[in-house]
Amino acid sequence: MKSQQLVNQTNTVFMEVRELIGKITLQENISPIERNKISGSFVIHIPNPLASYYSRFTEVNRPNSIVLATKNPVSFEKILRATKIINEEQDLHLNGAKCEVNIGRNKYSGIRVTGIDRYTNIDKVQRAYQKGGFEFHKNVRLGKGTDAMIRVNKFFNFLDVEDKIYQSPNNKDRFYFEIPRYVNWNDFREMTFDIKNNISVTNYDIAKGIIYEKDGITDILRVIKPNITVDMVRQIREKYLDRLS
Repeated sequence: MKSQQLVNQTNTVFMEVRELIGKITLQENISPIERNKISGSFVIHIPNPLASYYSRFTEVNRPNSIVLATKNPVSFEKILRATKIINEEQDLHLNGAKCEVNIGRNKYSGIRVTGIDRYTNIDKVQRAYQKGGFEFHKNVRLGKGTDAMIRVNKFFNFLDVEDKIYQSPNNKDRFYFEIPRYVNWNDFREMTFDIKNNISVTNYDIAKGIIYEKDGITDILRVIKPNITVDMVRQIREKYLDRLS
């Protein structure tokens, strides 16, 4: 775990950012990328879960999260090393992570990439990873809006808001909170459906994850909602704690 302090212009410490490594699991309707990619390769777009809201405030149509499916599973270390080199050599600001995508009974490994500024640069990014020794999976036919289970190994940046509740320093609409124990996906999905029908907070997206700490694994949930408040997060968290106690 790595932490750093944010300071204001008078050099007064006002909040601490914690950097941790972990994994997030989510279920999304993904779409294949058919153009602007290396011919014959398999590239997936994971949409922003709140795209309809955010698109009202920007005219820029950029990919949210791209998965470059690889021929074989690759290590997080290799992805991080390659991404650092690409960013330095090409003056980019990519974030690369180890990813696994399950579609029905099929499992695909890959590189989850965020920070690509436009769709027409996807093939440029692919070729940069290819130069770094990555081989890509052959193309797979997918329909638009295909349901997939996605697991991403990644770094988290947390601002401590209050006990066991954290906010992303880069996205004020993204919060995380700890839960007391592991819950499998089917139970989580059933629980979430019930909670969403019995709470005043609406139109939020939620996913489950874990963070690795020296004392072991901590289970977390990630919640995203435009203009979400800490009070809303408390309400959502309490509903899950009631069911997990």
